[in-house]
Amino acid sequence: MNIGLIGSGGREHALCKKILESKLTNRIICFPGNAGTSKIATNIDVDILNFKEILRLVRIYKIDLVVIGPEEPLVKGLTDFLKKNKIKVFGPNKYAAQLEGSKAFMKKICAKYKIPTAKFKICSKIKDVHNFLRKCDLPIVVKADGLAAGKGVTICKTVKQTLNISSKIFNGKFKSSKKLILEEFLDGEEASYFLVVDNKNYKFFGTAQDHKRAYVNDKGPNTGGMGAYSPAPIINKLVEKKIIERIVKPTLIALKKKRKSYNGFLYVGLMIKNNEPYLIEYNIRMGDPECQVILPRLKTDLVKIIENTASNKLKDINIKWKKEKSMTIVLCSKGYPGNYRKNCKINNLSKIKLSKKNFLYHAGTKIKNKQYVSNGGRVLNITSLGTNFLEIRKEIISIIKKINWKNGFYRKDIGWRIINKDANN
Repeated sequence: MNIGLIGSGGREHALCKKILESKLTNRIICFPGNAGTSKIATNIDVDILNFKEILRLVRIYKIDLVVIGPEEPLVKGLTDFLKKNKIKVFGPNKYAAQLEGSKAFMKKICAKYKIPTAKFKICSKIKDVHNFLRKCDLPIVVKADGLAAGKGVTICKTVKQTLNISSKIFNGKFKSSKKLILEEFLDGEEASYFLVVDNKNYKFFGTAQDHKRAYVNDKGPNTGGMGAYSPAPIINKLVEKKIIERIVKPTLIALKKKRKSYNGFLYVGLMIKNNEPYLIEYNIRMGDPECQVILPRLKTDLVKIIENTASNKLKDINIKWKKEKSMTIVLCSKGYPGNYRKNCKINNLSKIKLSKKNFLYHAGTKIKNKQYVSNGGRVLNITSLGTNFLEIRKEIISIIKKINWKNGFYRKDIGWRIINKDANN
């Protein structure tokens, strides 16, 4: 089977490596891929929002199945476009993709189906913001309605800050939308619950906990994610049952009622307090960097899972997992998530020797003059499997030190919460 993989990040390199393990895989074509995928697949430099060009390339390379990694092409309707042209594709349709593409869309489903979530108000002008501020205690969470590359959420501690951030969004800070959501601040522990879903069924696809803040001790601005670990111990059997019954099932029913069934990965972003899960957000694809800790734990053939899902035969496959734990740390360009330099050489990558328990996923990289260079804010993901999170973290940091990239930085405290809990037990 020839498989087309859309995207260029760490998530896509992790997917590419796992797809390569399958006996069903003949060839992988990445659109556009990165320096890591270029070593195991064919990279094609193309704008992933140029749907007609992607279709032309899919036909040229005789691709049997397209896997869409990132959210933007999904939200813009790439799945619908490819299916209309008789191409088999894994990823939700444009209507269902609004679960991530529009926070207002998601919140309206929550209100209609009584899905537990933070109290909220959809705002399109500053007057709406003033009205909500009168009714809700500080801090307040301000969210841009549309896609914002993980940077559209701000926790505001003052009225002035709330009004300032809101004004910036109304004035077009994010191209995707000039509308915003105000939410009450929920206190608790964040976690992510993943599913793979076809038109008839859904199956568990792992749990993880991400670290969004840029610096140690959860300081600094929000990022796309500085590291993650899996599984997430806070999601016990009781919490999982509540997630399915109160959050997942009502959402999938809402889509089916519109005859727009979901198909693909579904990421449920949660706040959990006293065993009570609240929906923070949906993502309509695998998380990044959560994908990089979940896939190393997967025992079942990923291509079989994806192929069965795209064919609505998910019930025919049994998904199995390794018992080991997993963690990833993201090595970022200095300055991220603000301004950072590109094209910085990463000299030692080719010298790094990894055991079967360790994985090095490229994210923001490319090859220039036969040399690995940086090409983004989040540059590399170093992932390791093991039985103890503290030991796993030590192993990852030892690899990062061997890479010795002077233009990078990383968080040394990924997994701090679970490591502290383990130490106190």
